[in-house]
Amino acid sequence: MKKLILVRHGKSSWVDDLPDVERPLKKRAYKDATLVINAFSEFVPEEIQLWSSPAVRAATTARYFQEELEIPEARFQIKKDLYTFDRNALLKMIGSCDQAVENLMIFGHNPAMTGVANTLGDQNFSNIPTTGLCMIQFETNDWSSVKNGKTLLYLFPKNLR
Repeated sequence: MKKLILVRHGKSSWVDDLPDVERPLKKRAYKDATLVINAFSEFVPEEIQLWSSPAVRAATTARYFQEELEIPEARFQIKKDLYTFDRNALLKMIGSCDQAVENLMIFGHNPAMTGVANTLGDQNFSNIPTTGLCMIQFETNDWSSVKNGKTLLYLFPKNLR
C-alpha cells in the first residue's frame, strides 16, 4: 500500500515585486501550518519521504512541517520539477517515486494539487486552500500505477480554527 500526502504551500506575500518562485510566506502561513501540523501529527505515517517545489513559499512550508514533525533531513528533497501548476506534470512526478517509499508527502502549488487530489482520491474538492493537506491511500505497491485511491484525511486551516 502507498500513501500520498499533498500539501499546498502556505499563504504567500505579494508585498515585494519578486518573481513568483521567490515569493515568501506571510505570517499567517505559520499560524495555519501550526493548526494543520497539530491535527496531522497523530496521522503521520512512519518512514515518510518529503518532496518540495523549490519555490520559496513551498520549500519554507515543507521545512516548517519537517522540523515540527521531526522528520530526518535524509527524508527531505527539493525537486525542481515540482514547481508546476499542471496536474499531469505532478502525476508524472508521483509516478517516478522510488518503489521503496511507502509514504510520500509533496509540497506544491495549485491548481496541480487540487487536480491530483481529485484525480487520485475518492472525494472532490473545488479548491485545496493554502496550507491545505490531503492524504490518499492506494491498494498498490507501484507509484506509477496509483489510481482509485481512498481519501483518508483532509485538513484545511479554516476548518481547524
